[in-house]
Amino acid sequence: MSLDAVLSRIDADLPAATDRLLELLRIPSISTDPAFKADCDAAADWLVADLKTLGVDAAKRVTPGHPMVVGHIDGEGPHLLFYGHYDVQPVDPLDLWDRDPFDPEVQETPKGPVIRARGAADDKGQLMTFVEACRAWKAVNGTLPCKLTFFLEGEEESGSPSLVPFMTENAEELKSDLALICDTGLFESRVPAITTMLRGLLGEEFTITGPTRDLHSGMYGGAAINPIRVLSRIIAALHDETGRITVPGFYDGVPELSDEMRAQWQGLAFDHAAFLGDVGLSHPAGEQDRTPLEMIWSRPTCEVNGIWGGYTGAGFKTVLPSKASAKISFRLVGTQDPLKIRENFREMVRGMLPPDCKVEFHGHGASQAGAFDTTDPAFEQARQALSDEWPDTAAYIGCGGSIPIAGHFANILGTTPMLIGFGKDDDQIHSPNEKYDMESFHKGIRSWARVLAALT
Repeated sequence: MSLDAVLSRIDADLPAATDRLLELLRIPSISTDPAFKADCDAAADWLVADLKTLGVDAAKRVTPGHPMVVGHIDGEGPHLLFYGHYDVQPVDPLDLWDRDPFDPEVQETPKGPVIRARGAADDKGQLMTFVEACRAWKAVNGTLPCKLTFFLEGEEESGSPSLVPFMTENAEELKSDLALICDTGLFESRVPAITTMLRGLLGEEFTITGPTRDLHSGMYGGAAINPIRVLSRIIAALHDETGRITVPGFYDGVPELSDEMRAQWQGLAFDHAAFLGDVGLSHPAGEQDRTPLEMIWSRPTCEVNGIWGGYTGAGFKTVLPSKASAKISFRLVGTQDPLKIRENFREMVRGMLPPDCKVEFHGHGASQAGAFDTTDPAFEQARQALSDEWPDTAAYIGCGGSIPIAGHFANILGTTPMLIGFGKDDDQIHSPNEKYDMESFHKGIRSWARVLAALT
């Protein structure tokens, strides 16, 4: 094995690697729109053919939706699985794009060259960083460094309806020592990172009903209960004056950060003033005894995502509504039990109902948080490998959002996931004029080569 030779090969082959990525980006593999079904198939076929050039036994696997691409190659050492997705978001509104979103090109910008196209960052560019690292490794050494499984999905952008059934049915085939996921980014667009904490998600919708019909507020106001007033009181009671969430038992299973992790996060020098200032805010609004990074990455939340009731059209209507509704989301951490929190939340709401009111609930999914054990030597090996490639030392970070695939690897396959990505904050994923920096693509390929060397 010669890592230096592999890195030199990556540098020399960058123009050809870029051309291959541009070819994949030309395929409009929009998974949410049935009109693009054939294009999703074409993207899967392209990947199968490309993996076969590396000696991978790859095939397109049928699902009720878009196909999976699964490939295997034997080797010595650990068994690594790589996950990515080839489907992309719709391009609407098309008139906000500066060029055809499926006519990719490398553009010069004040910050350096970028690859501009739908899917450039999410996730075709990221996916191909790993494939290109493997290509260079094979070219230099004649073989890949270990036993590898490629698992590429075509429905990530449409909710992954086929993913869990496929993983469950093919669990033995997909089990590995470590699952590498490339669908994340650099911290503040510069620090290489391994995401080790993902928040879970619980969604609740509830409707409070009072009178049997909308009422005239002059005739019934004061005497009749107003469901909006009841709803408002319940929502206001979900947090205390310090920002702490009041649902009974809510903090059961919420861990404290280790001293090591807290120190590492403090070392990132996160500029929360700029973070909030970018959206016109200035004061952190969550738990007052926590830092902003803790609030985003390692603390649970309760947020009102929507509220409606009564008359909201133009003009004014003095109505006392029959119903009032709200949508509430809870981001979860540690070992918080989403089903127990759902039960406690609903019980809290029922306990706050006055006479003559009833409530109906509708759940919108429930997933636990994911936290990955960084004492596994593979994590420190990978972190050092990333540090060797980038100017800044790599960090373990959290993620405020939820990435269900990571939990599926842990829960269905019993495989530890490792999330490494090279996206930047301004990549405009899911938005018009999506891009992926050439630096991210080039150094991403080199990073994966280093990680493969470190893990094998």
